[in-house]
Amino acid sequence: MTSATTPSTPTKAAGRKPASDQPELGEGERARLDAAIRELHIGSRTWAALSLAQRVTLLHGVRTSTAAVAEDWATTAASSKGIDSRHPLRGEEWLSGPYSVLGALDAYIETLSRLSSGTNPLDGIRLDRAPGGRTRVHAFPLTGIDRFLLSGFAGEVWLEPGVTPNAARAAAGLAQRIPGESGGVGLVLGAGNVTSIPVLDVLYELLAHNRTALLKVNPTQDSLVPVYKRAFAPLIALGLLRIVRGGPAVGAYLTSHPDLAHVHITGSATTFDAIVWGTGPGAARRRRENRPQLKKPITAELGGVSPIIVVPGEWTDADLAYQAEHVATMRLQNSGHNCIAGQVVVMSSDWAQADAFRAALRRAYANAPERPTWYPGSSSRMDLAAQDYPDALVLGDRMLVEIESDDDATALQNTEYFAPVLGVVSLPGHGQEFLDAAVSYANDRLQGTLGANLLIDPATERSLGTGFDRAIAALRYGSIAINGWTAFAFITPTLTWGAFPGNTIDQVGSGIGVVHNALLLDRVERSVLRAPFRPFPRWIGGSLRPSGRGSRRTILPKPPWFVSARTGAVVSEGLTRFRANGGALGLIRTLTAALRA
Repeated sequence: MTSATTPSTPTKAAGRKPASDQPELGEGERARLDAAIRELHIGSRTWAALSLAQRVTLLHGVRTSTAAVAEDWATTAASSKGIDSRHPLRGEEWLSGPYSVLGALDAYIETLSRLSSGTNPLDGIRLDRAPGGRTRVHAFPLTGIDRFLLSGFAGEVWLEPGVTPNAARAAAGLAQRIPGESGGVGLVLGAGNVTSIPVLDVLYELLAHNRTALLKVNPTQDSLVPVYKRAFAPLIALGLLRIVRGGPAVGAYLTSHPDLAHVHITGSATTFDAIVWGTGPGAARRRRENRPQLKKPITAELGGVSPIIVVPGEWTDADLAYQAEHVATMRLQNSGHNCIAGQVVVMSSDWAQADAFRAALRRAYANAPERPTWYPGSSSRMDLAAQDYPDALVLGDRMLVEIESDDDATALQNTEYFAPVLGVVSLPGHGQEFLDAAVSYANDRLQGTLGANLLIDPATERSLGTGFDRAIAALRYGSIAINGWTAFAFITPTLTWGAFPGNTIDQVGSGIGVVHNALLLDRVERSVLRAPFRPFPRWIGGSLRPSGRGSRRTILPKPPWFVSARTGAVVSEGLTRFRANGGALGLIRTLTAALRA
């Protein structure tokens, strides 16, 4: 997740003079930060003394206060991004903000309630085998309302090879299996682009690791701080959370503070390297000598270049239009300022419908509502893309790069533009040949391993059989969406979010570790989302076989997160209000609006 304004340079430990290449921090500011850290150490003892039942009660309190600020949260977030109350895409801030946090709280409450009653978090949840002998946890949907509202969507968590179902059950719960053992105080350097990320990261610190948290918000989120403080007032009151503002000097002071046990960052690899290895002439030497400047553990989510693999098949005109709008959404939601914004569409040059899909994609990409490109540094990255690809199609606030056979795709493959820049590349082949080539291309040519998206019609998936499953297993990504977008996995709390495992501080790629993970699973490899290829009612008539390879049944004619959904703002707000407060009448109104999407 690129975060251009996240503090980038660590500095002195408390009481030491910073090096000359590190930002200064005033004495009063240092004293304020030190006091917050002392309070969090007291809070860590309070947390360790709470029983699981008391923690459940506390989380219920956080849920109540979060529900109370949901409207302020969504409207403040939208305003900070230049979106007023009439903008058709204002619903994005309801779903990616309070809706996501309320869902996470509900899921964590369920997990801790089970542990408190002596029940395993995985009891009643289906576990089976995924390709390669992996254990697969069917982690979504787990509630009746999710099965109804999000019918057709399913999510799985695949554990690392060698983890047995019994081992998965034995470890589920992570630090909540040993609630009295404190993890100390951690630092969370918050993302600047999506408003739920900082507080979801705080919840994971507290629940997966028993760490109280000092959250330093990105300056782009400063206007949300009063909302965060009201939403998380129960945690703040017990000394479990402190929230601070500040720029690079504050981040630098905190990353090397001796009384903080751990750092978690959602940002860019450049920021990560500056924290771990430092900046200036000494950074390269420290890396060569394997002497990191950071002396404490660090986890991170750092984004990447996400593929959208389009498997050739026999699509109807409606399929072409719908999936083109789907791809446009993957790039244009939040104006492309997402770590998992789809960036490279991988198509077959031998697909008979390739030209028709390209035409549909151009229309969908051009017709999506305009919105501000608001994130710091976006304009310069757009300029960079224009320099790399001067023949790209410029459509107002966005750019479409269609790579021809004599074009160099290197910049598109290696640069996370974090802006509305979408590329299209072609590979030869049909069926399994194309799919295997596309998987290899995504694994070997595109930067990062955070999220991959794949579009395939049910008939083609059935024809590939186990070859399709092997291809999914071969994709080295922490989140994979089949006929969906990985952003759905992000807001699904019982799935996991993070890079494919194996990165190190020296080669960090898309990051280290996972978050969300409300079932508190250990040794996670990836999450896999499966979604309907066709919306309601067009899936009717397709068979739904036991293998799950038929047309997935859904009640949604068009998901509210699509940038082309006419009623997306109303439906997103309605779903959040229902998540917060329930109410059958409001839900009926929301579903009626959804049918007009």
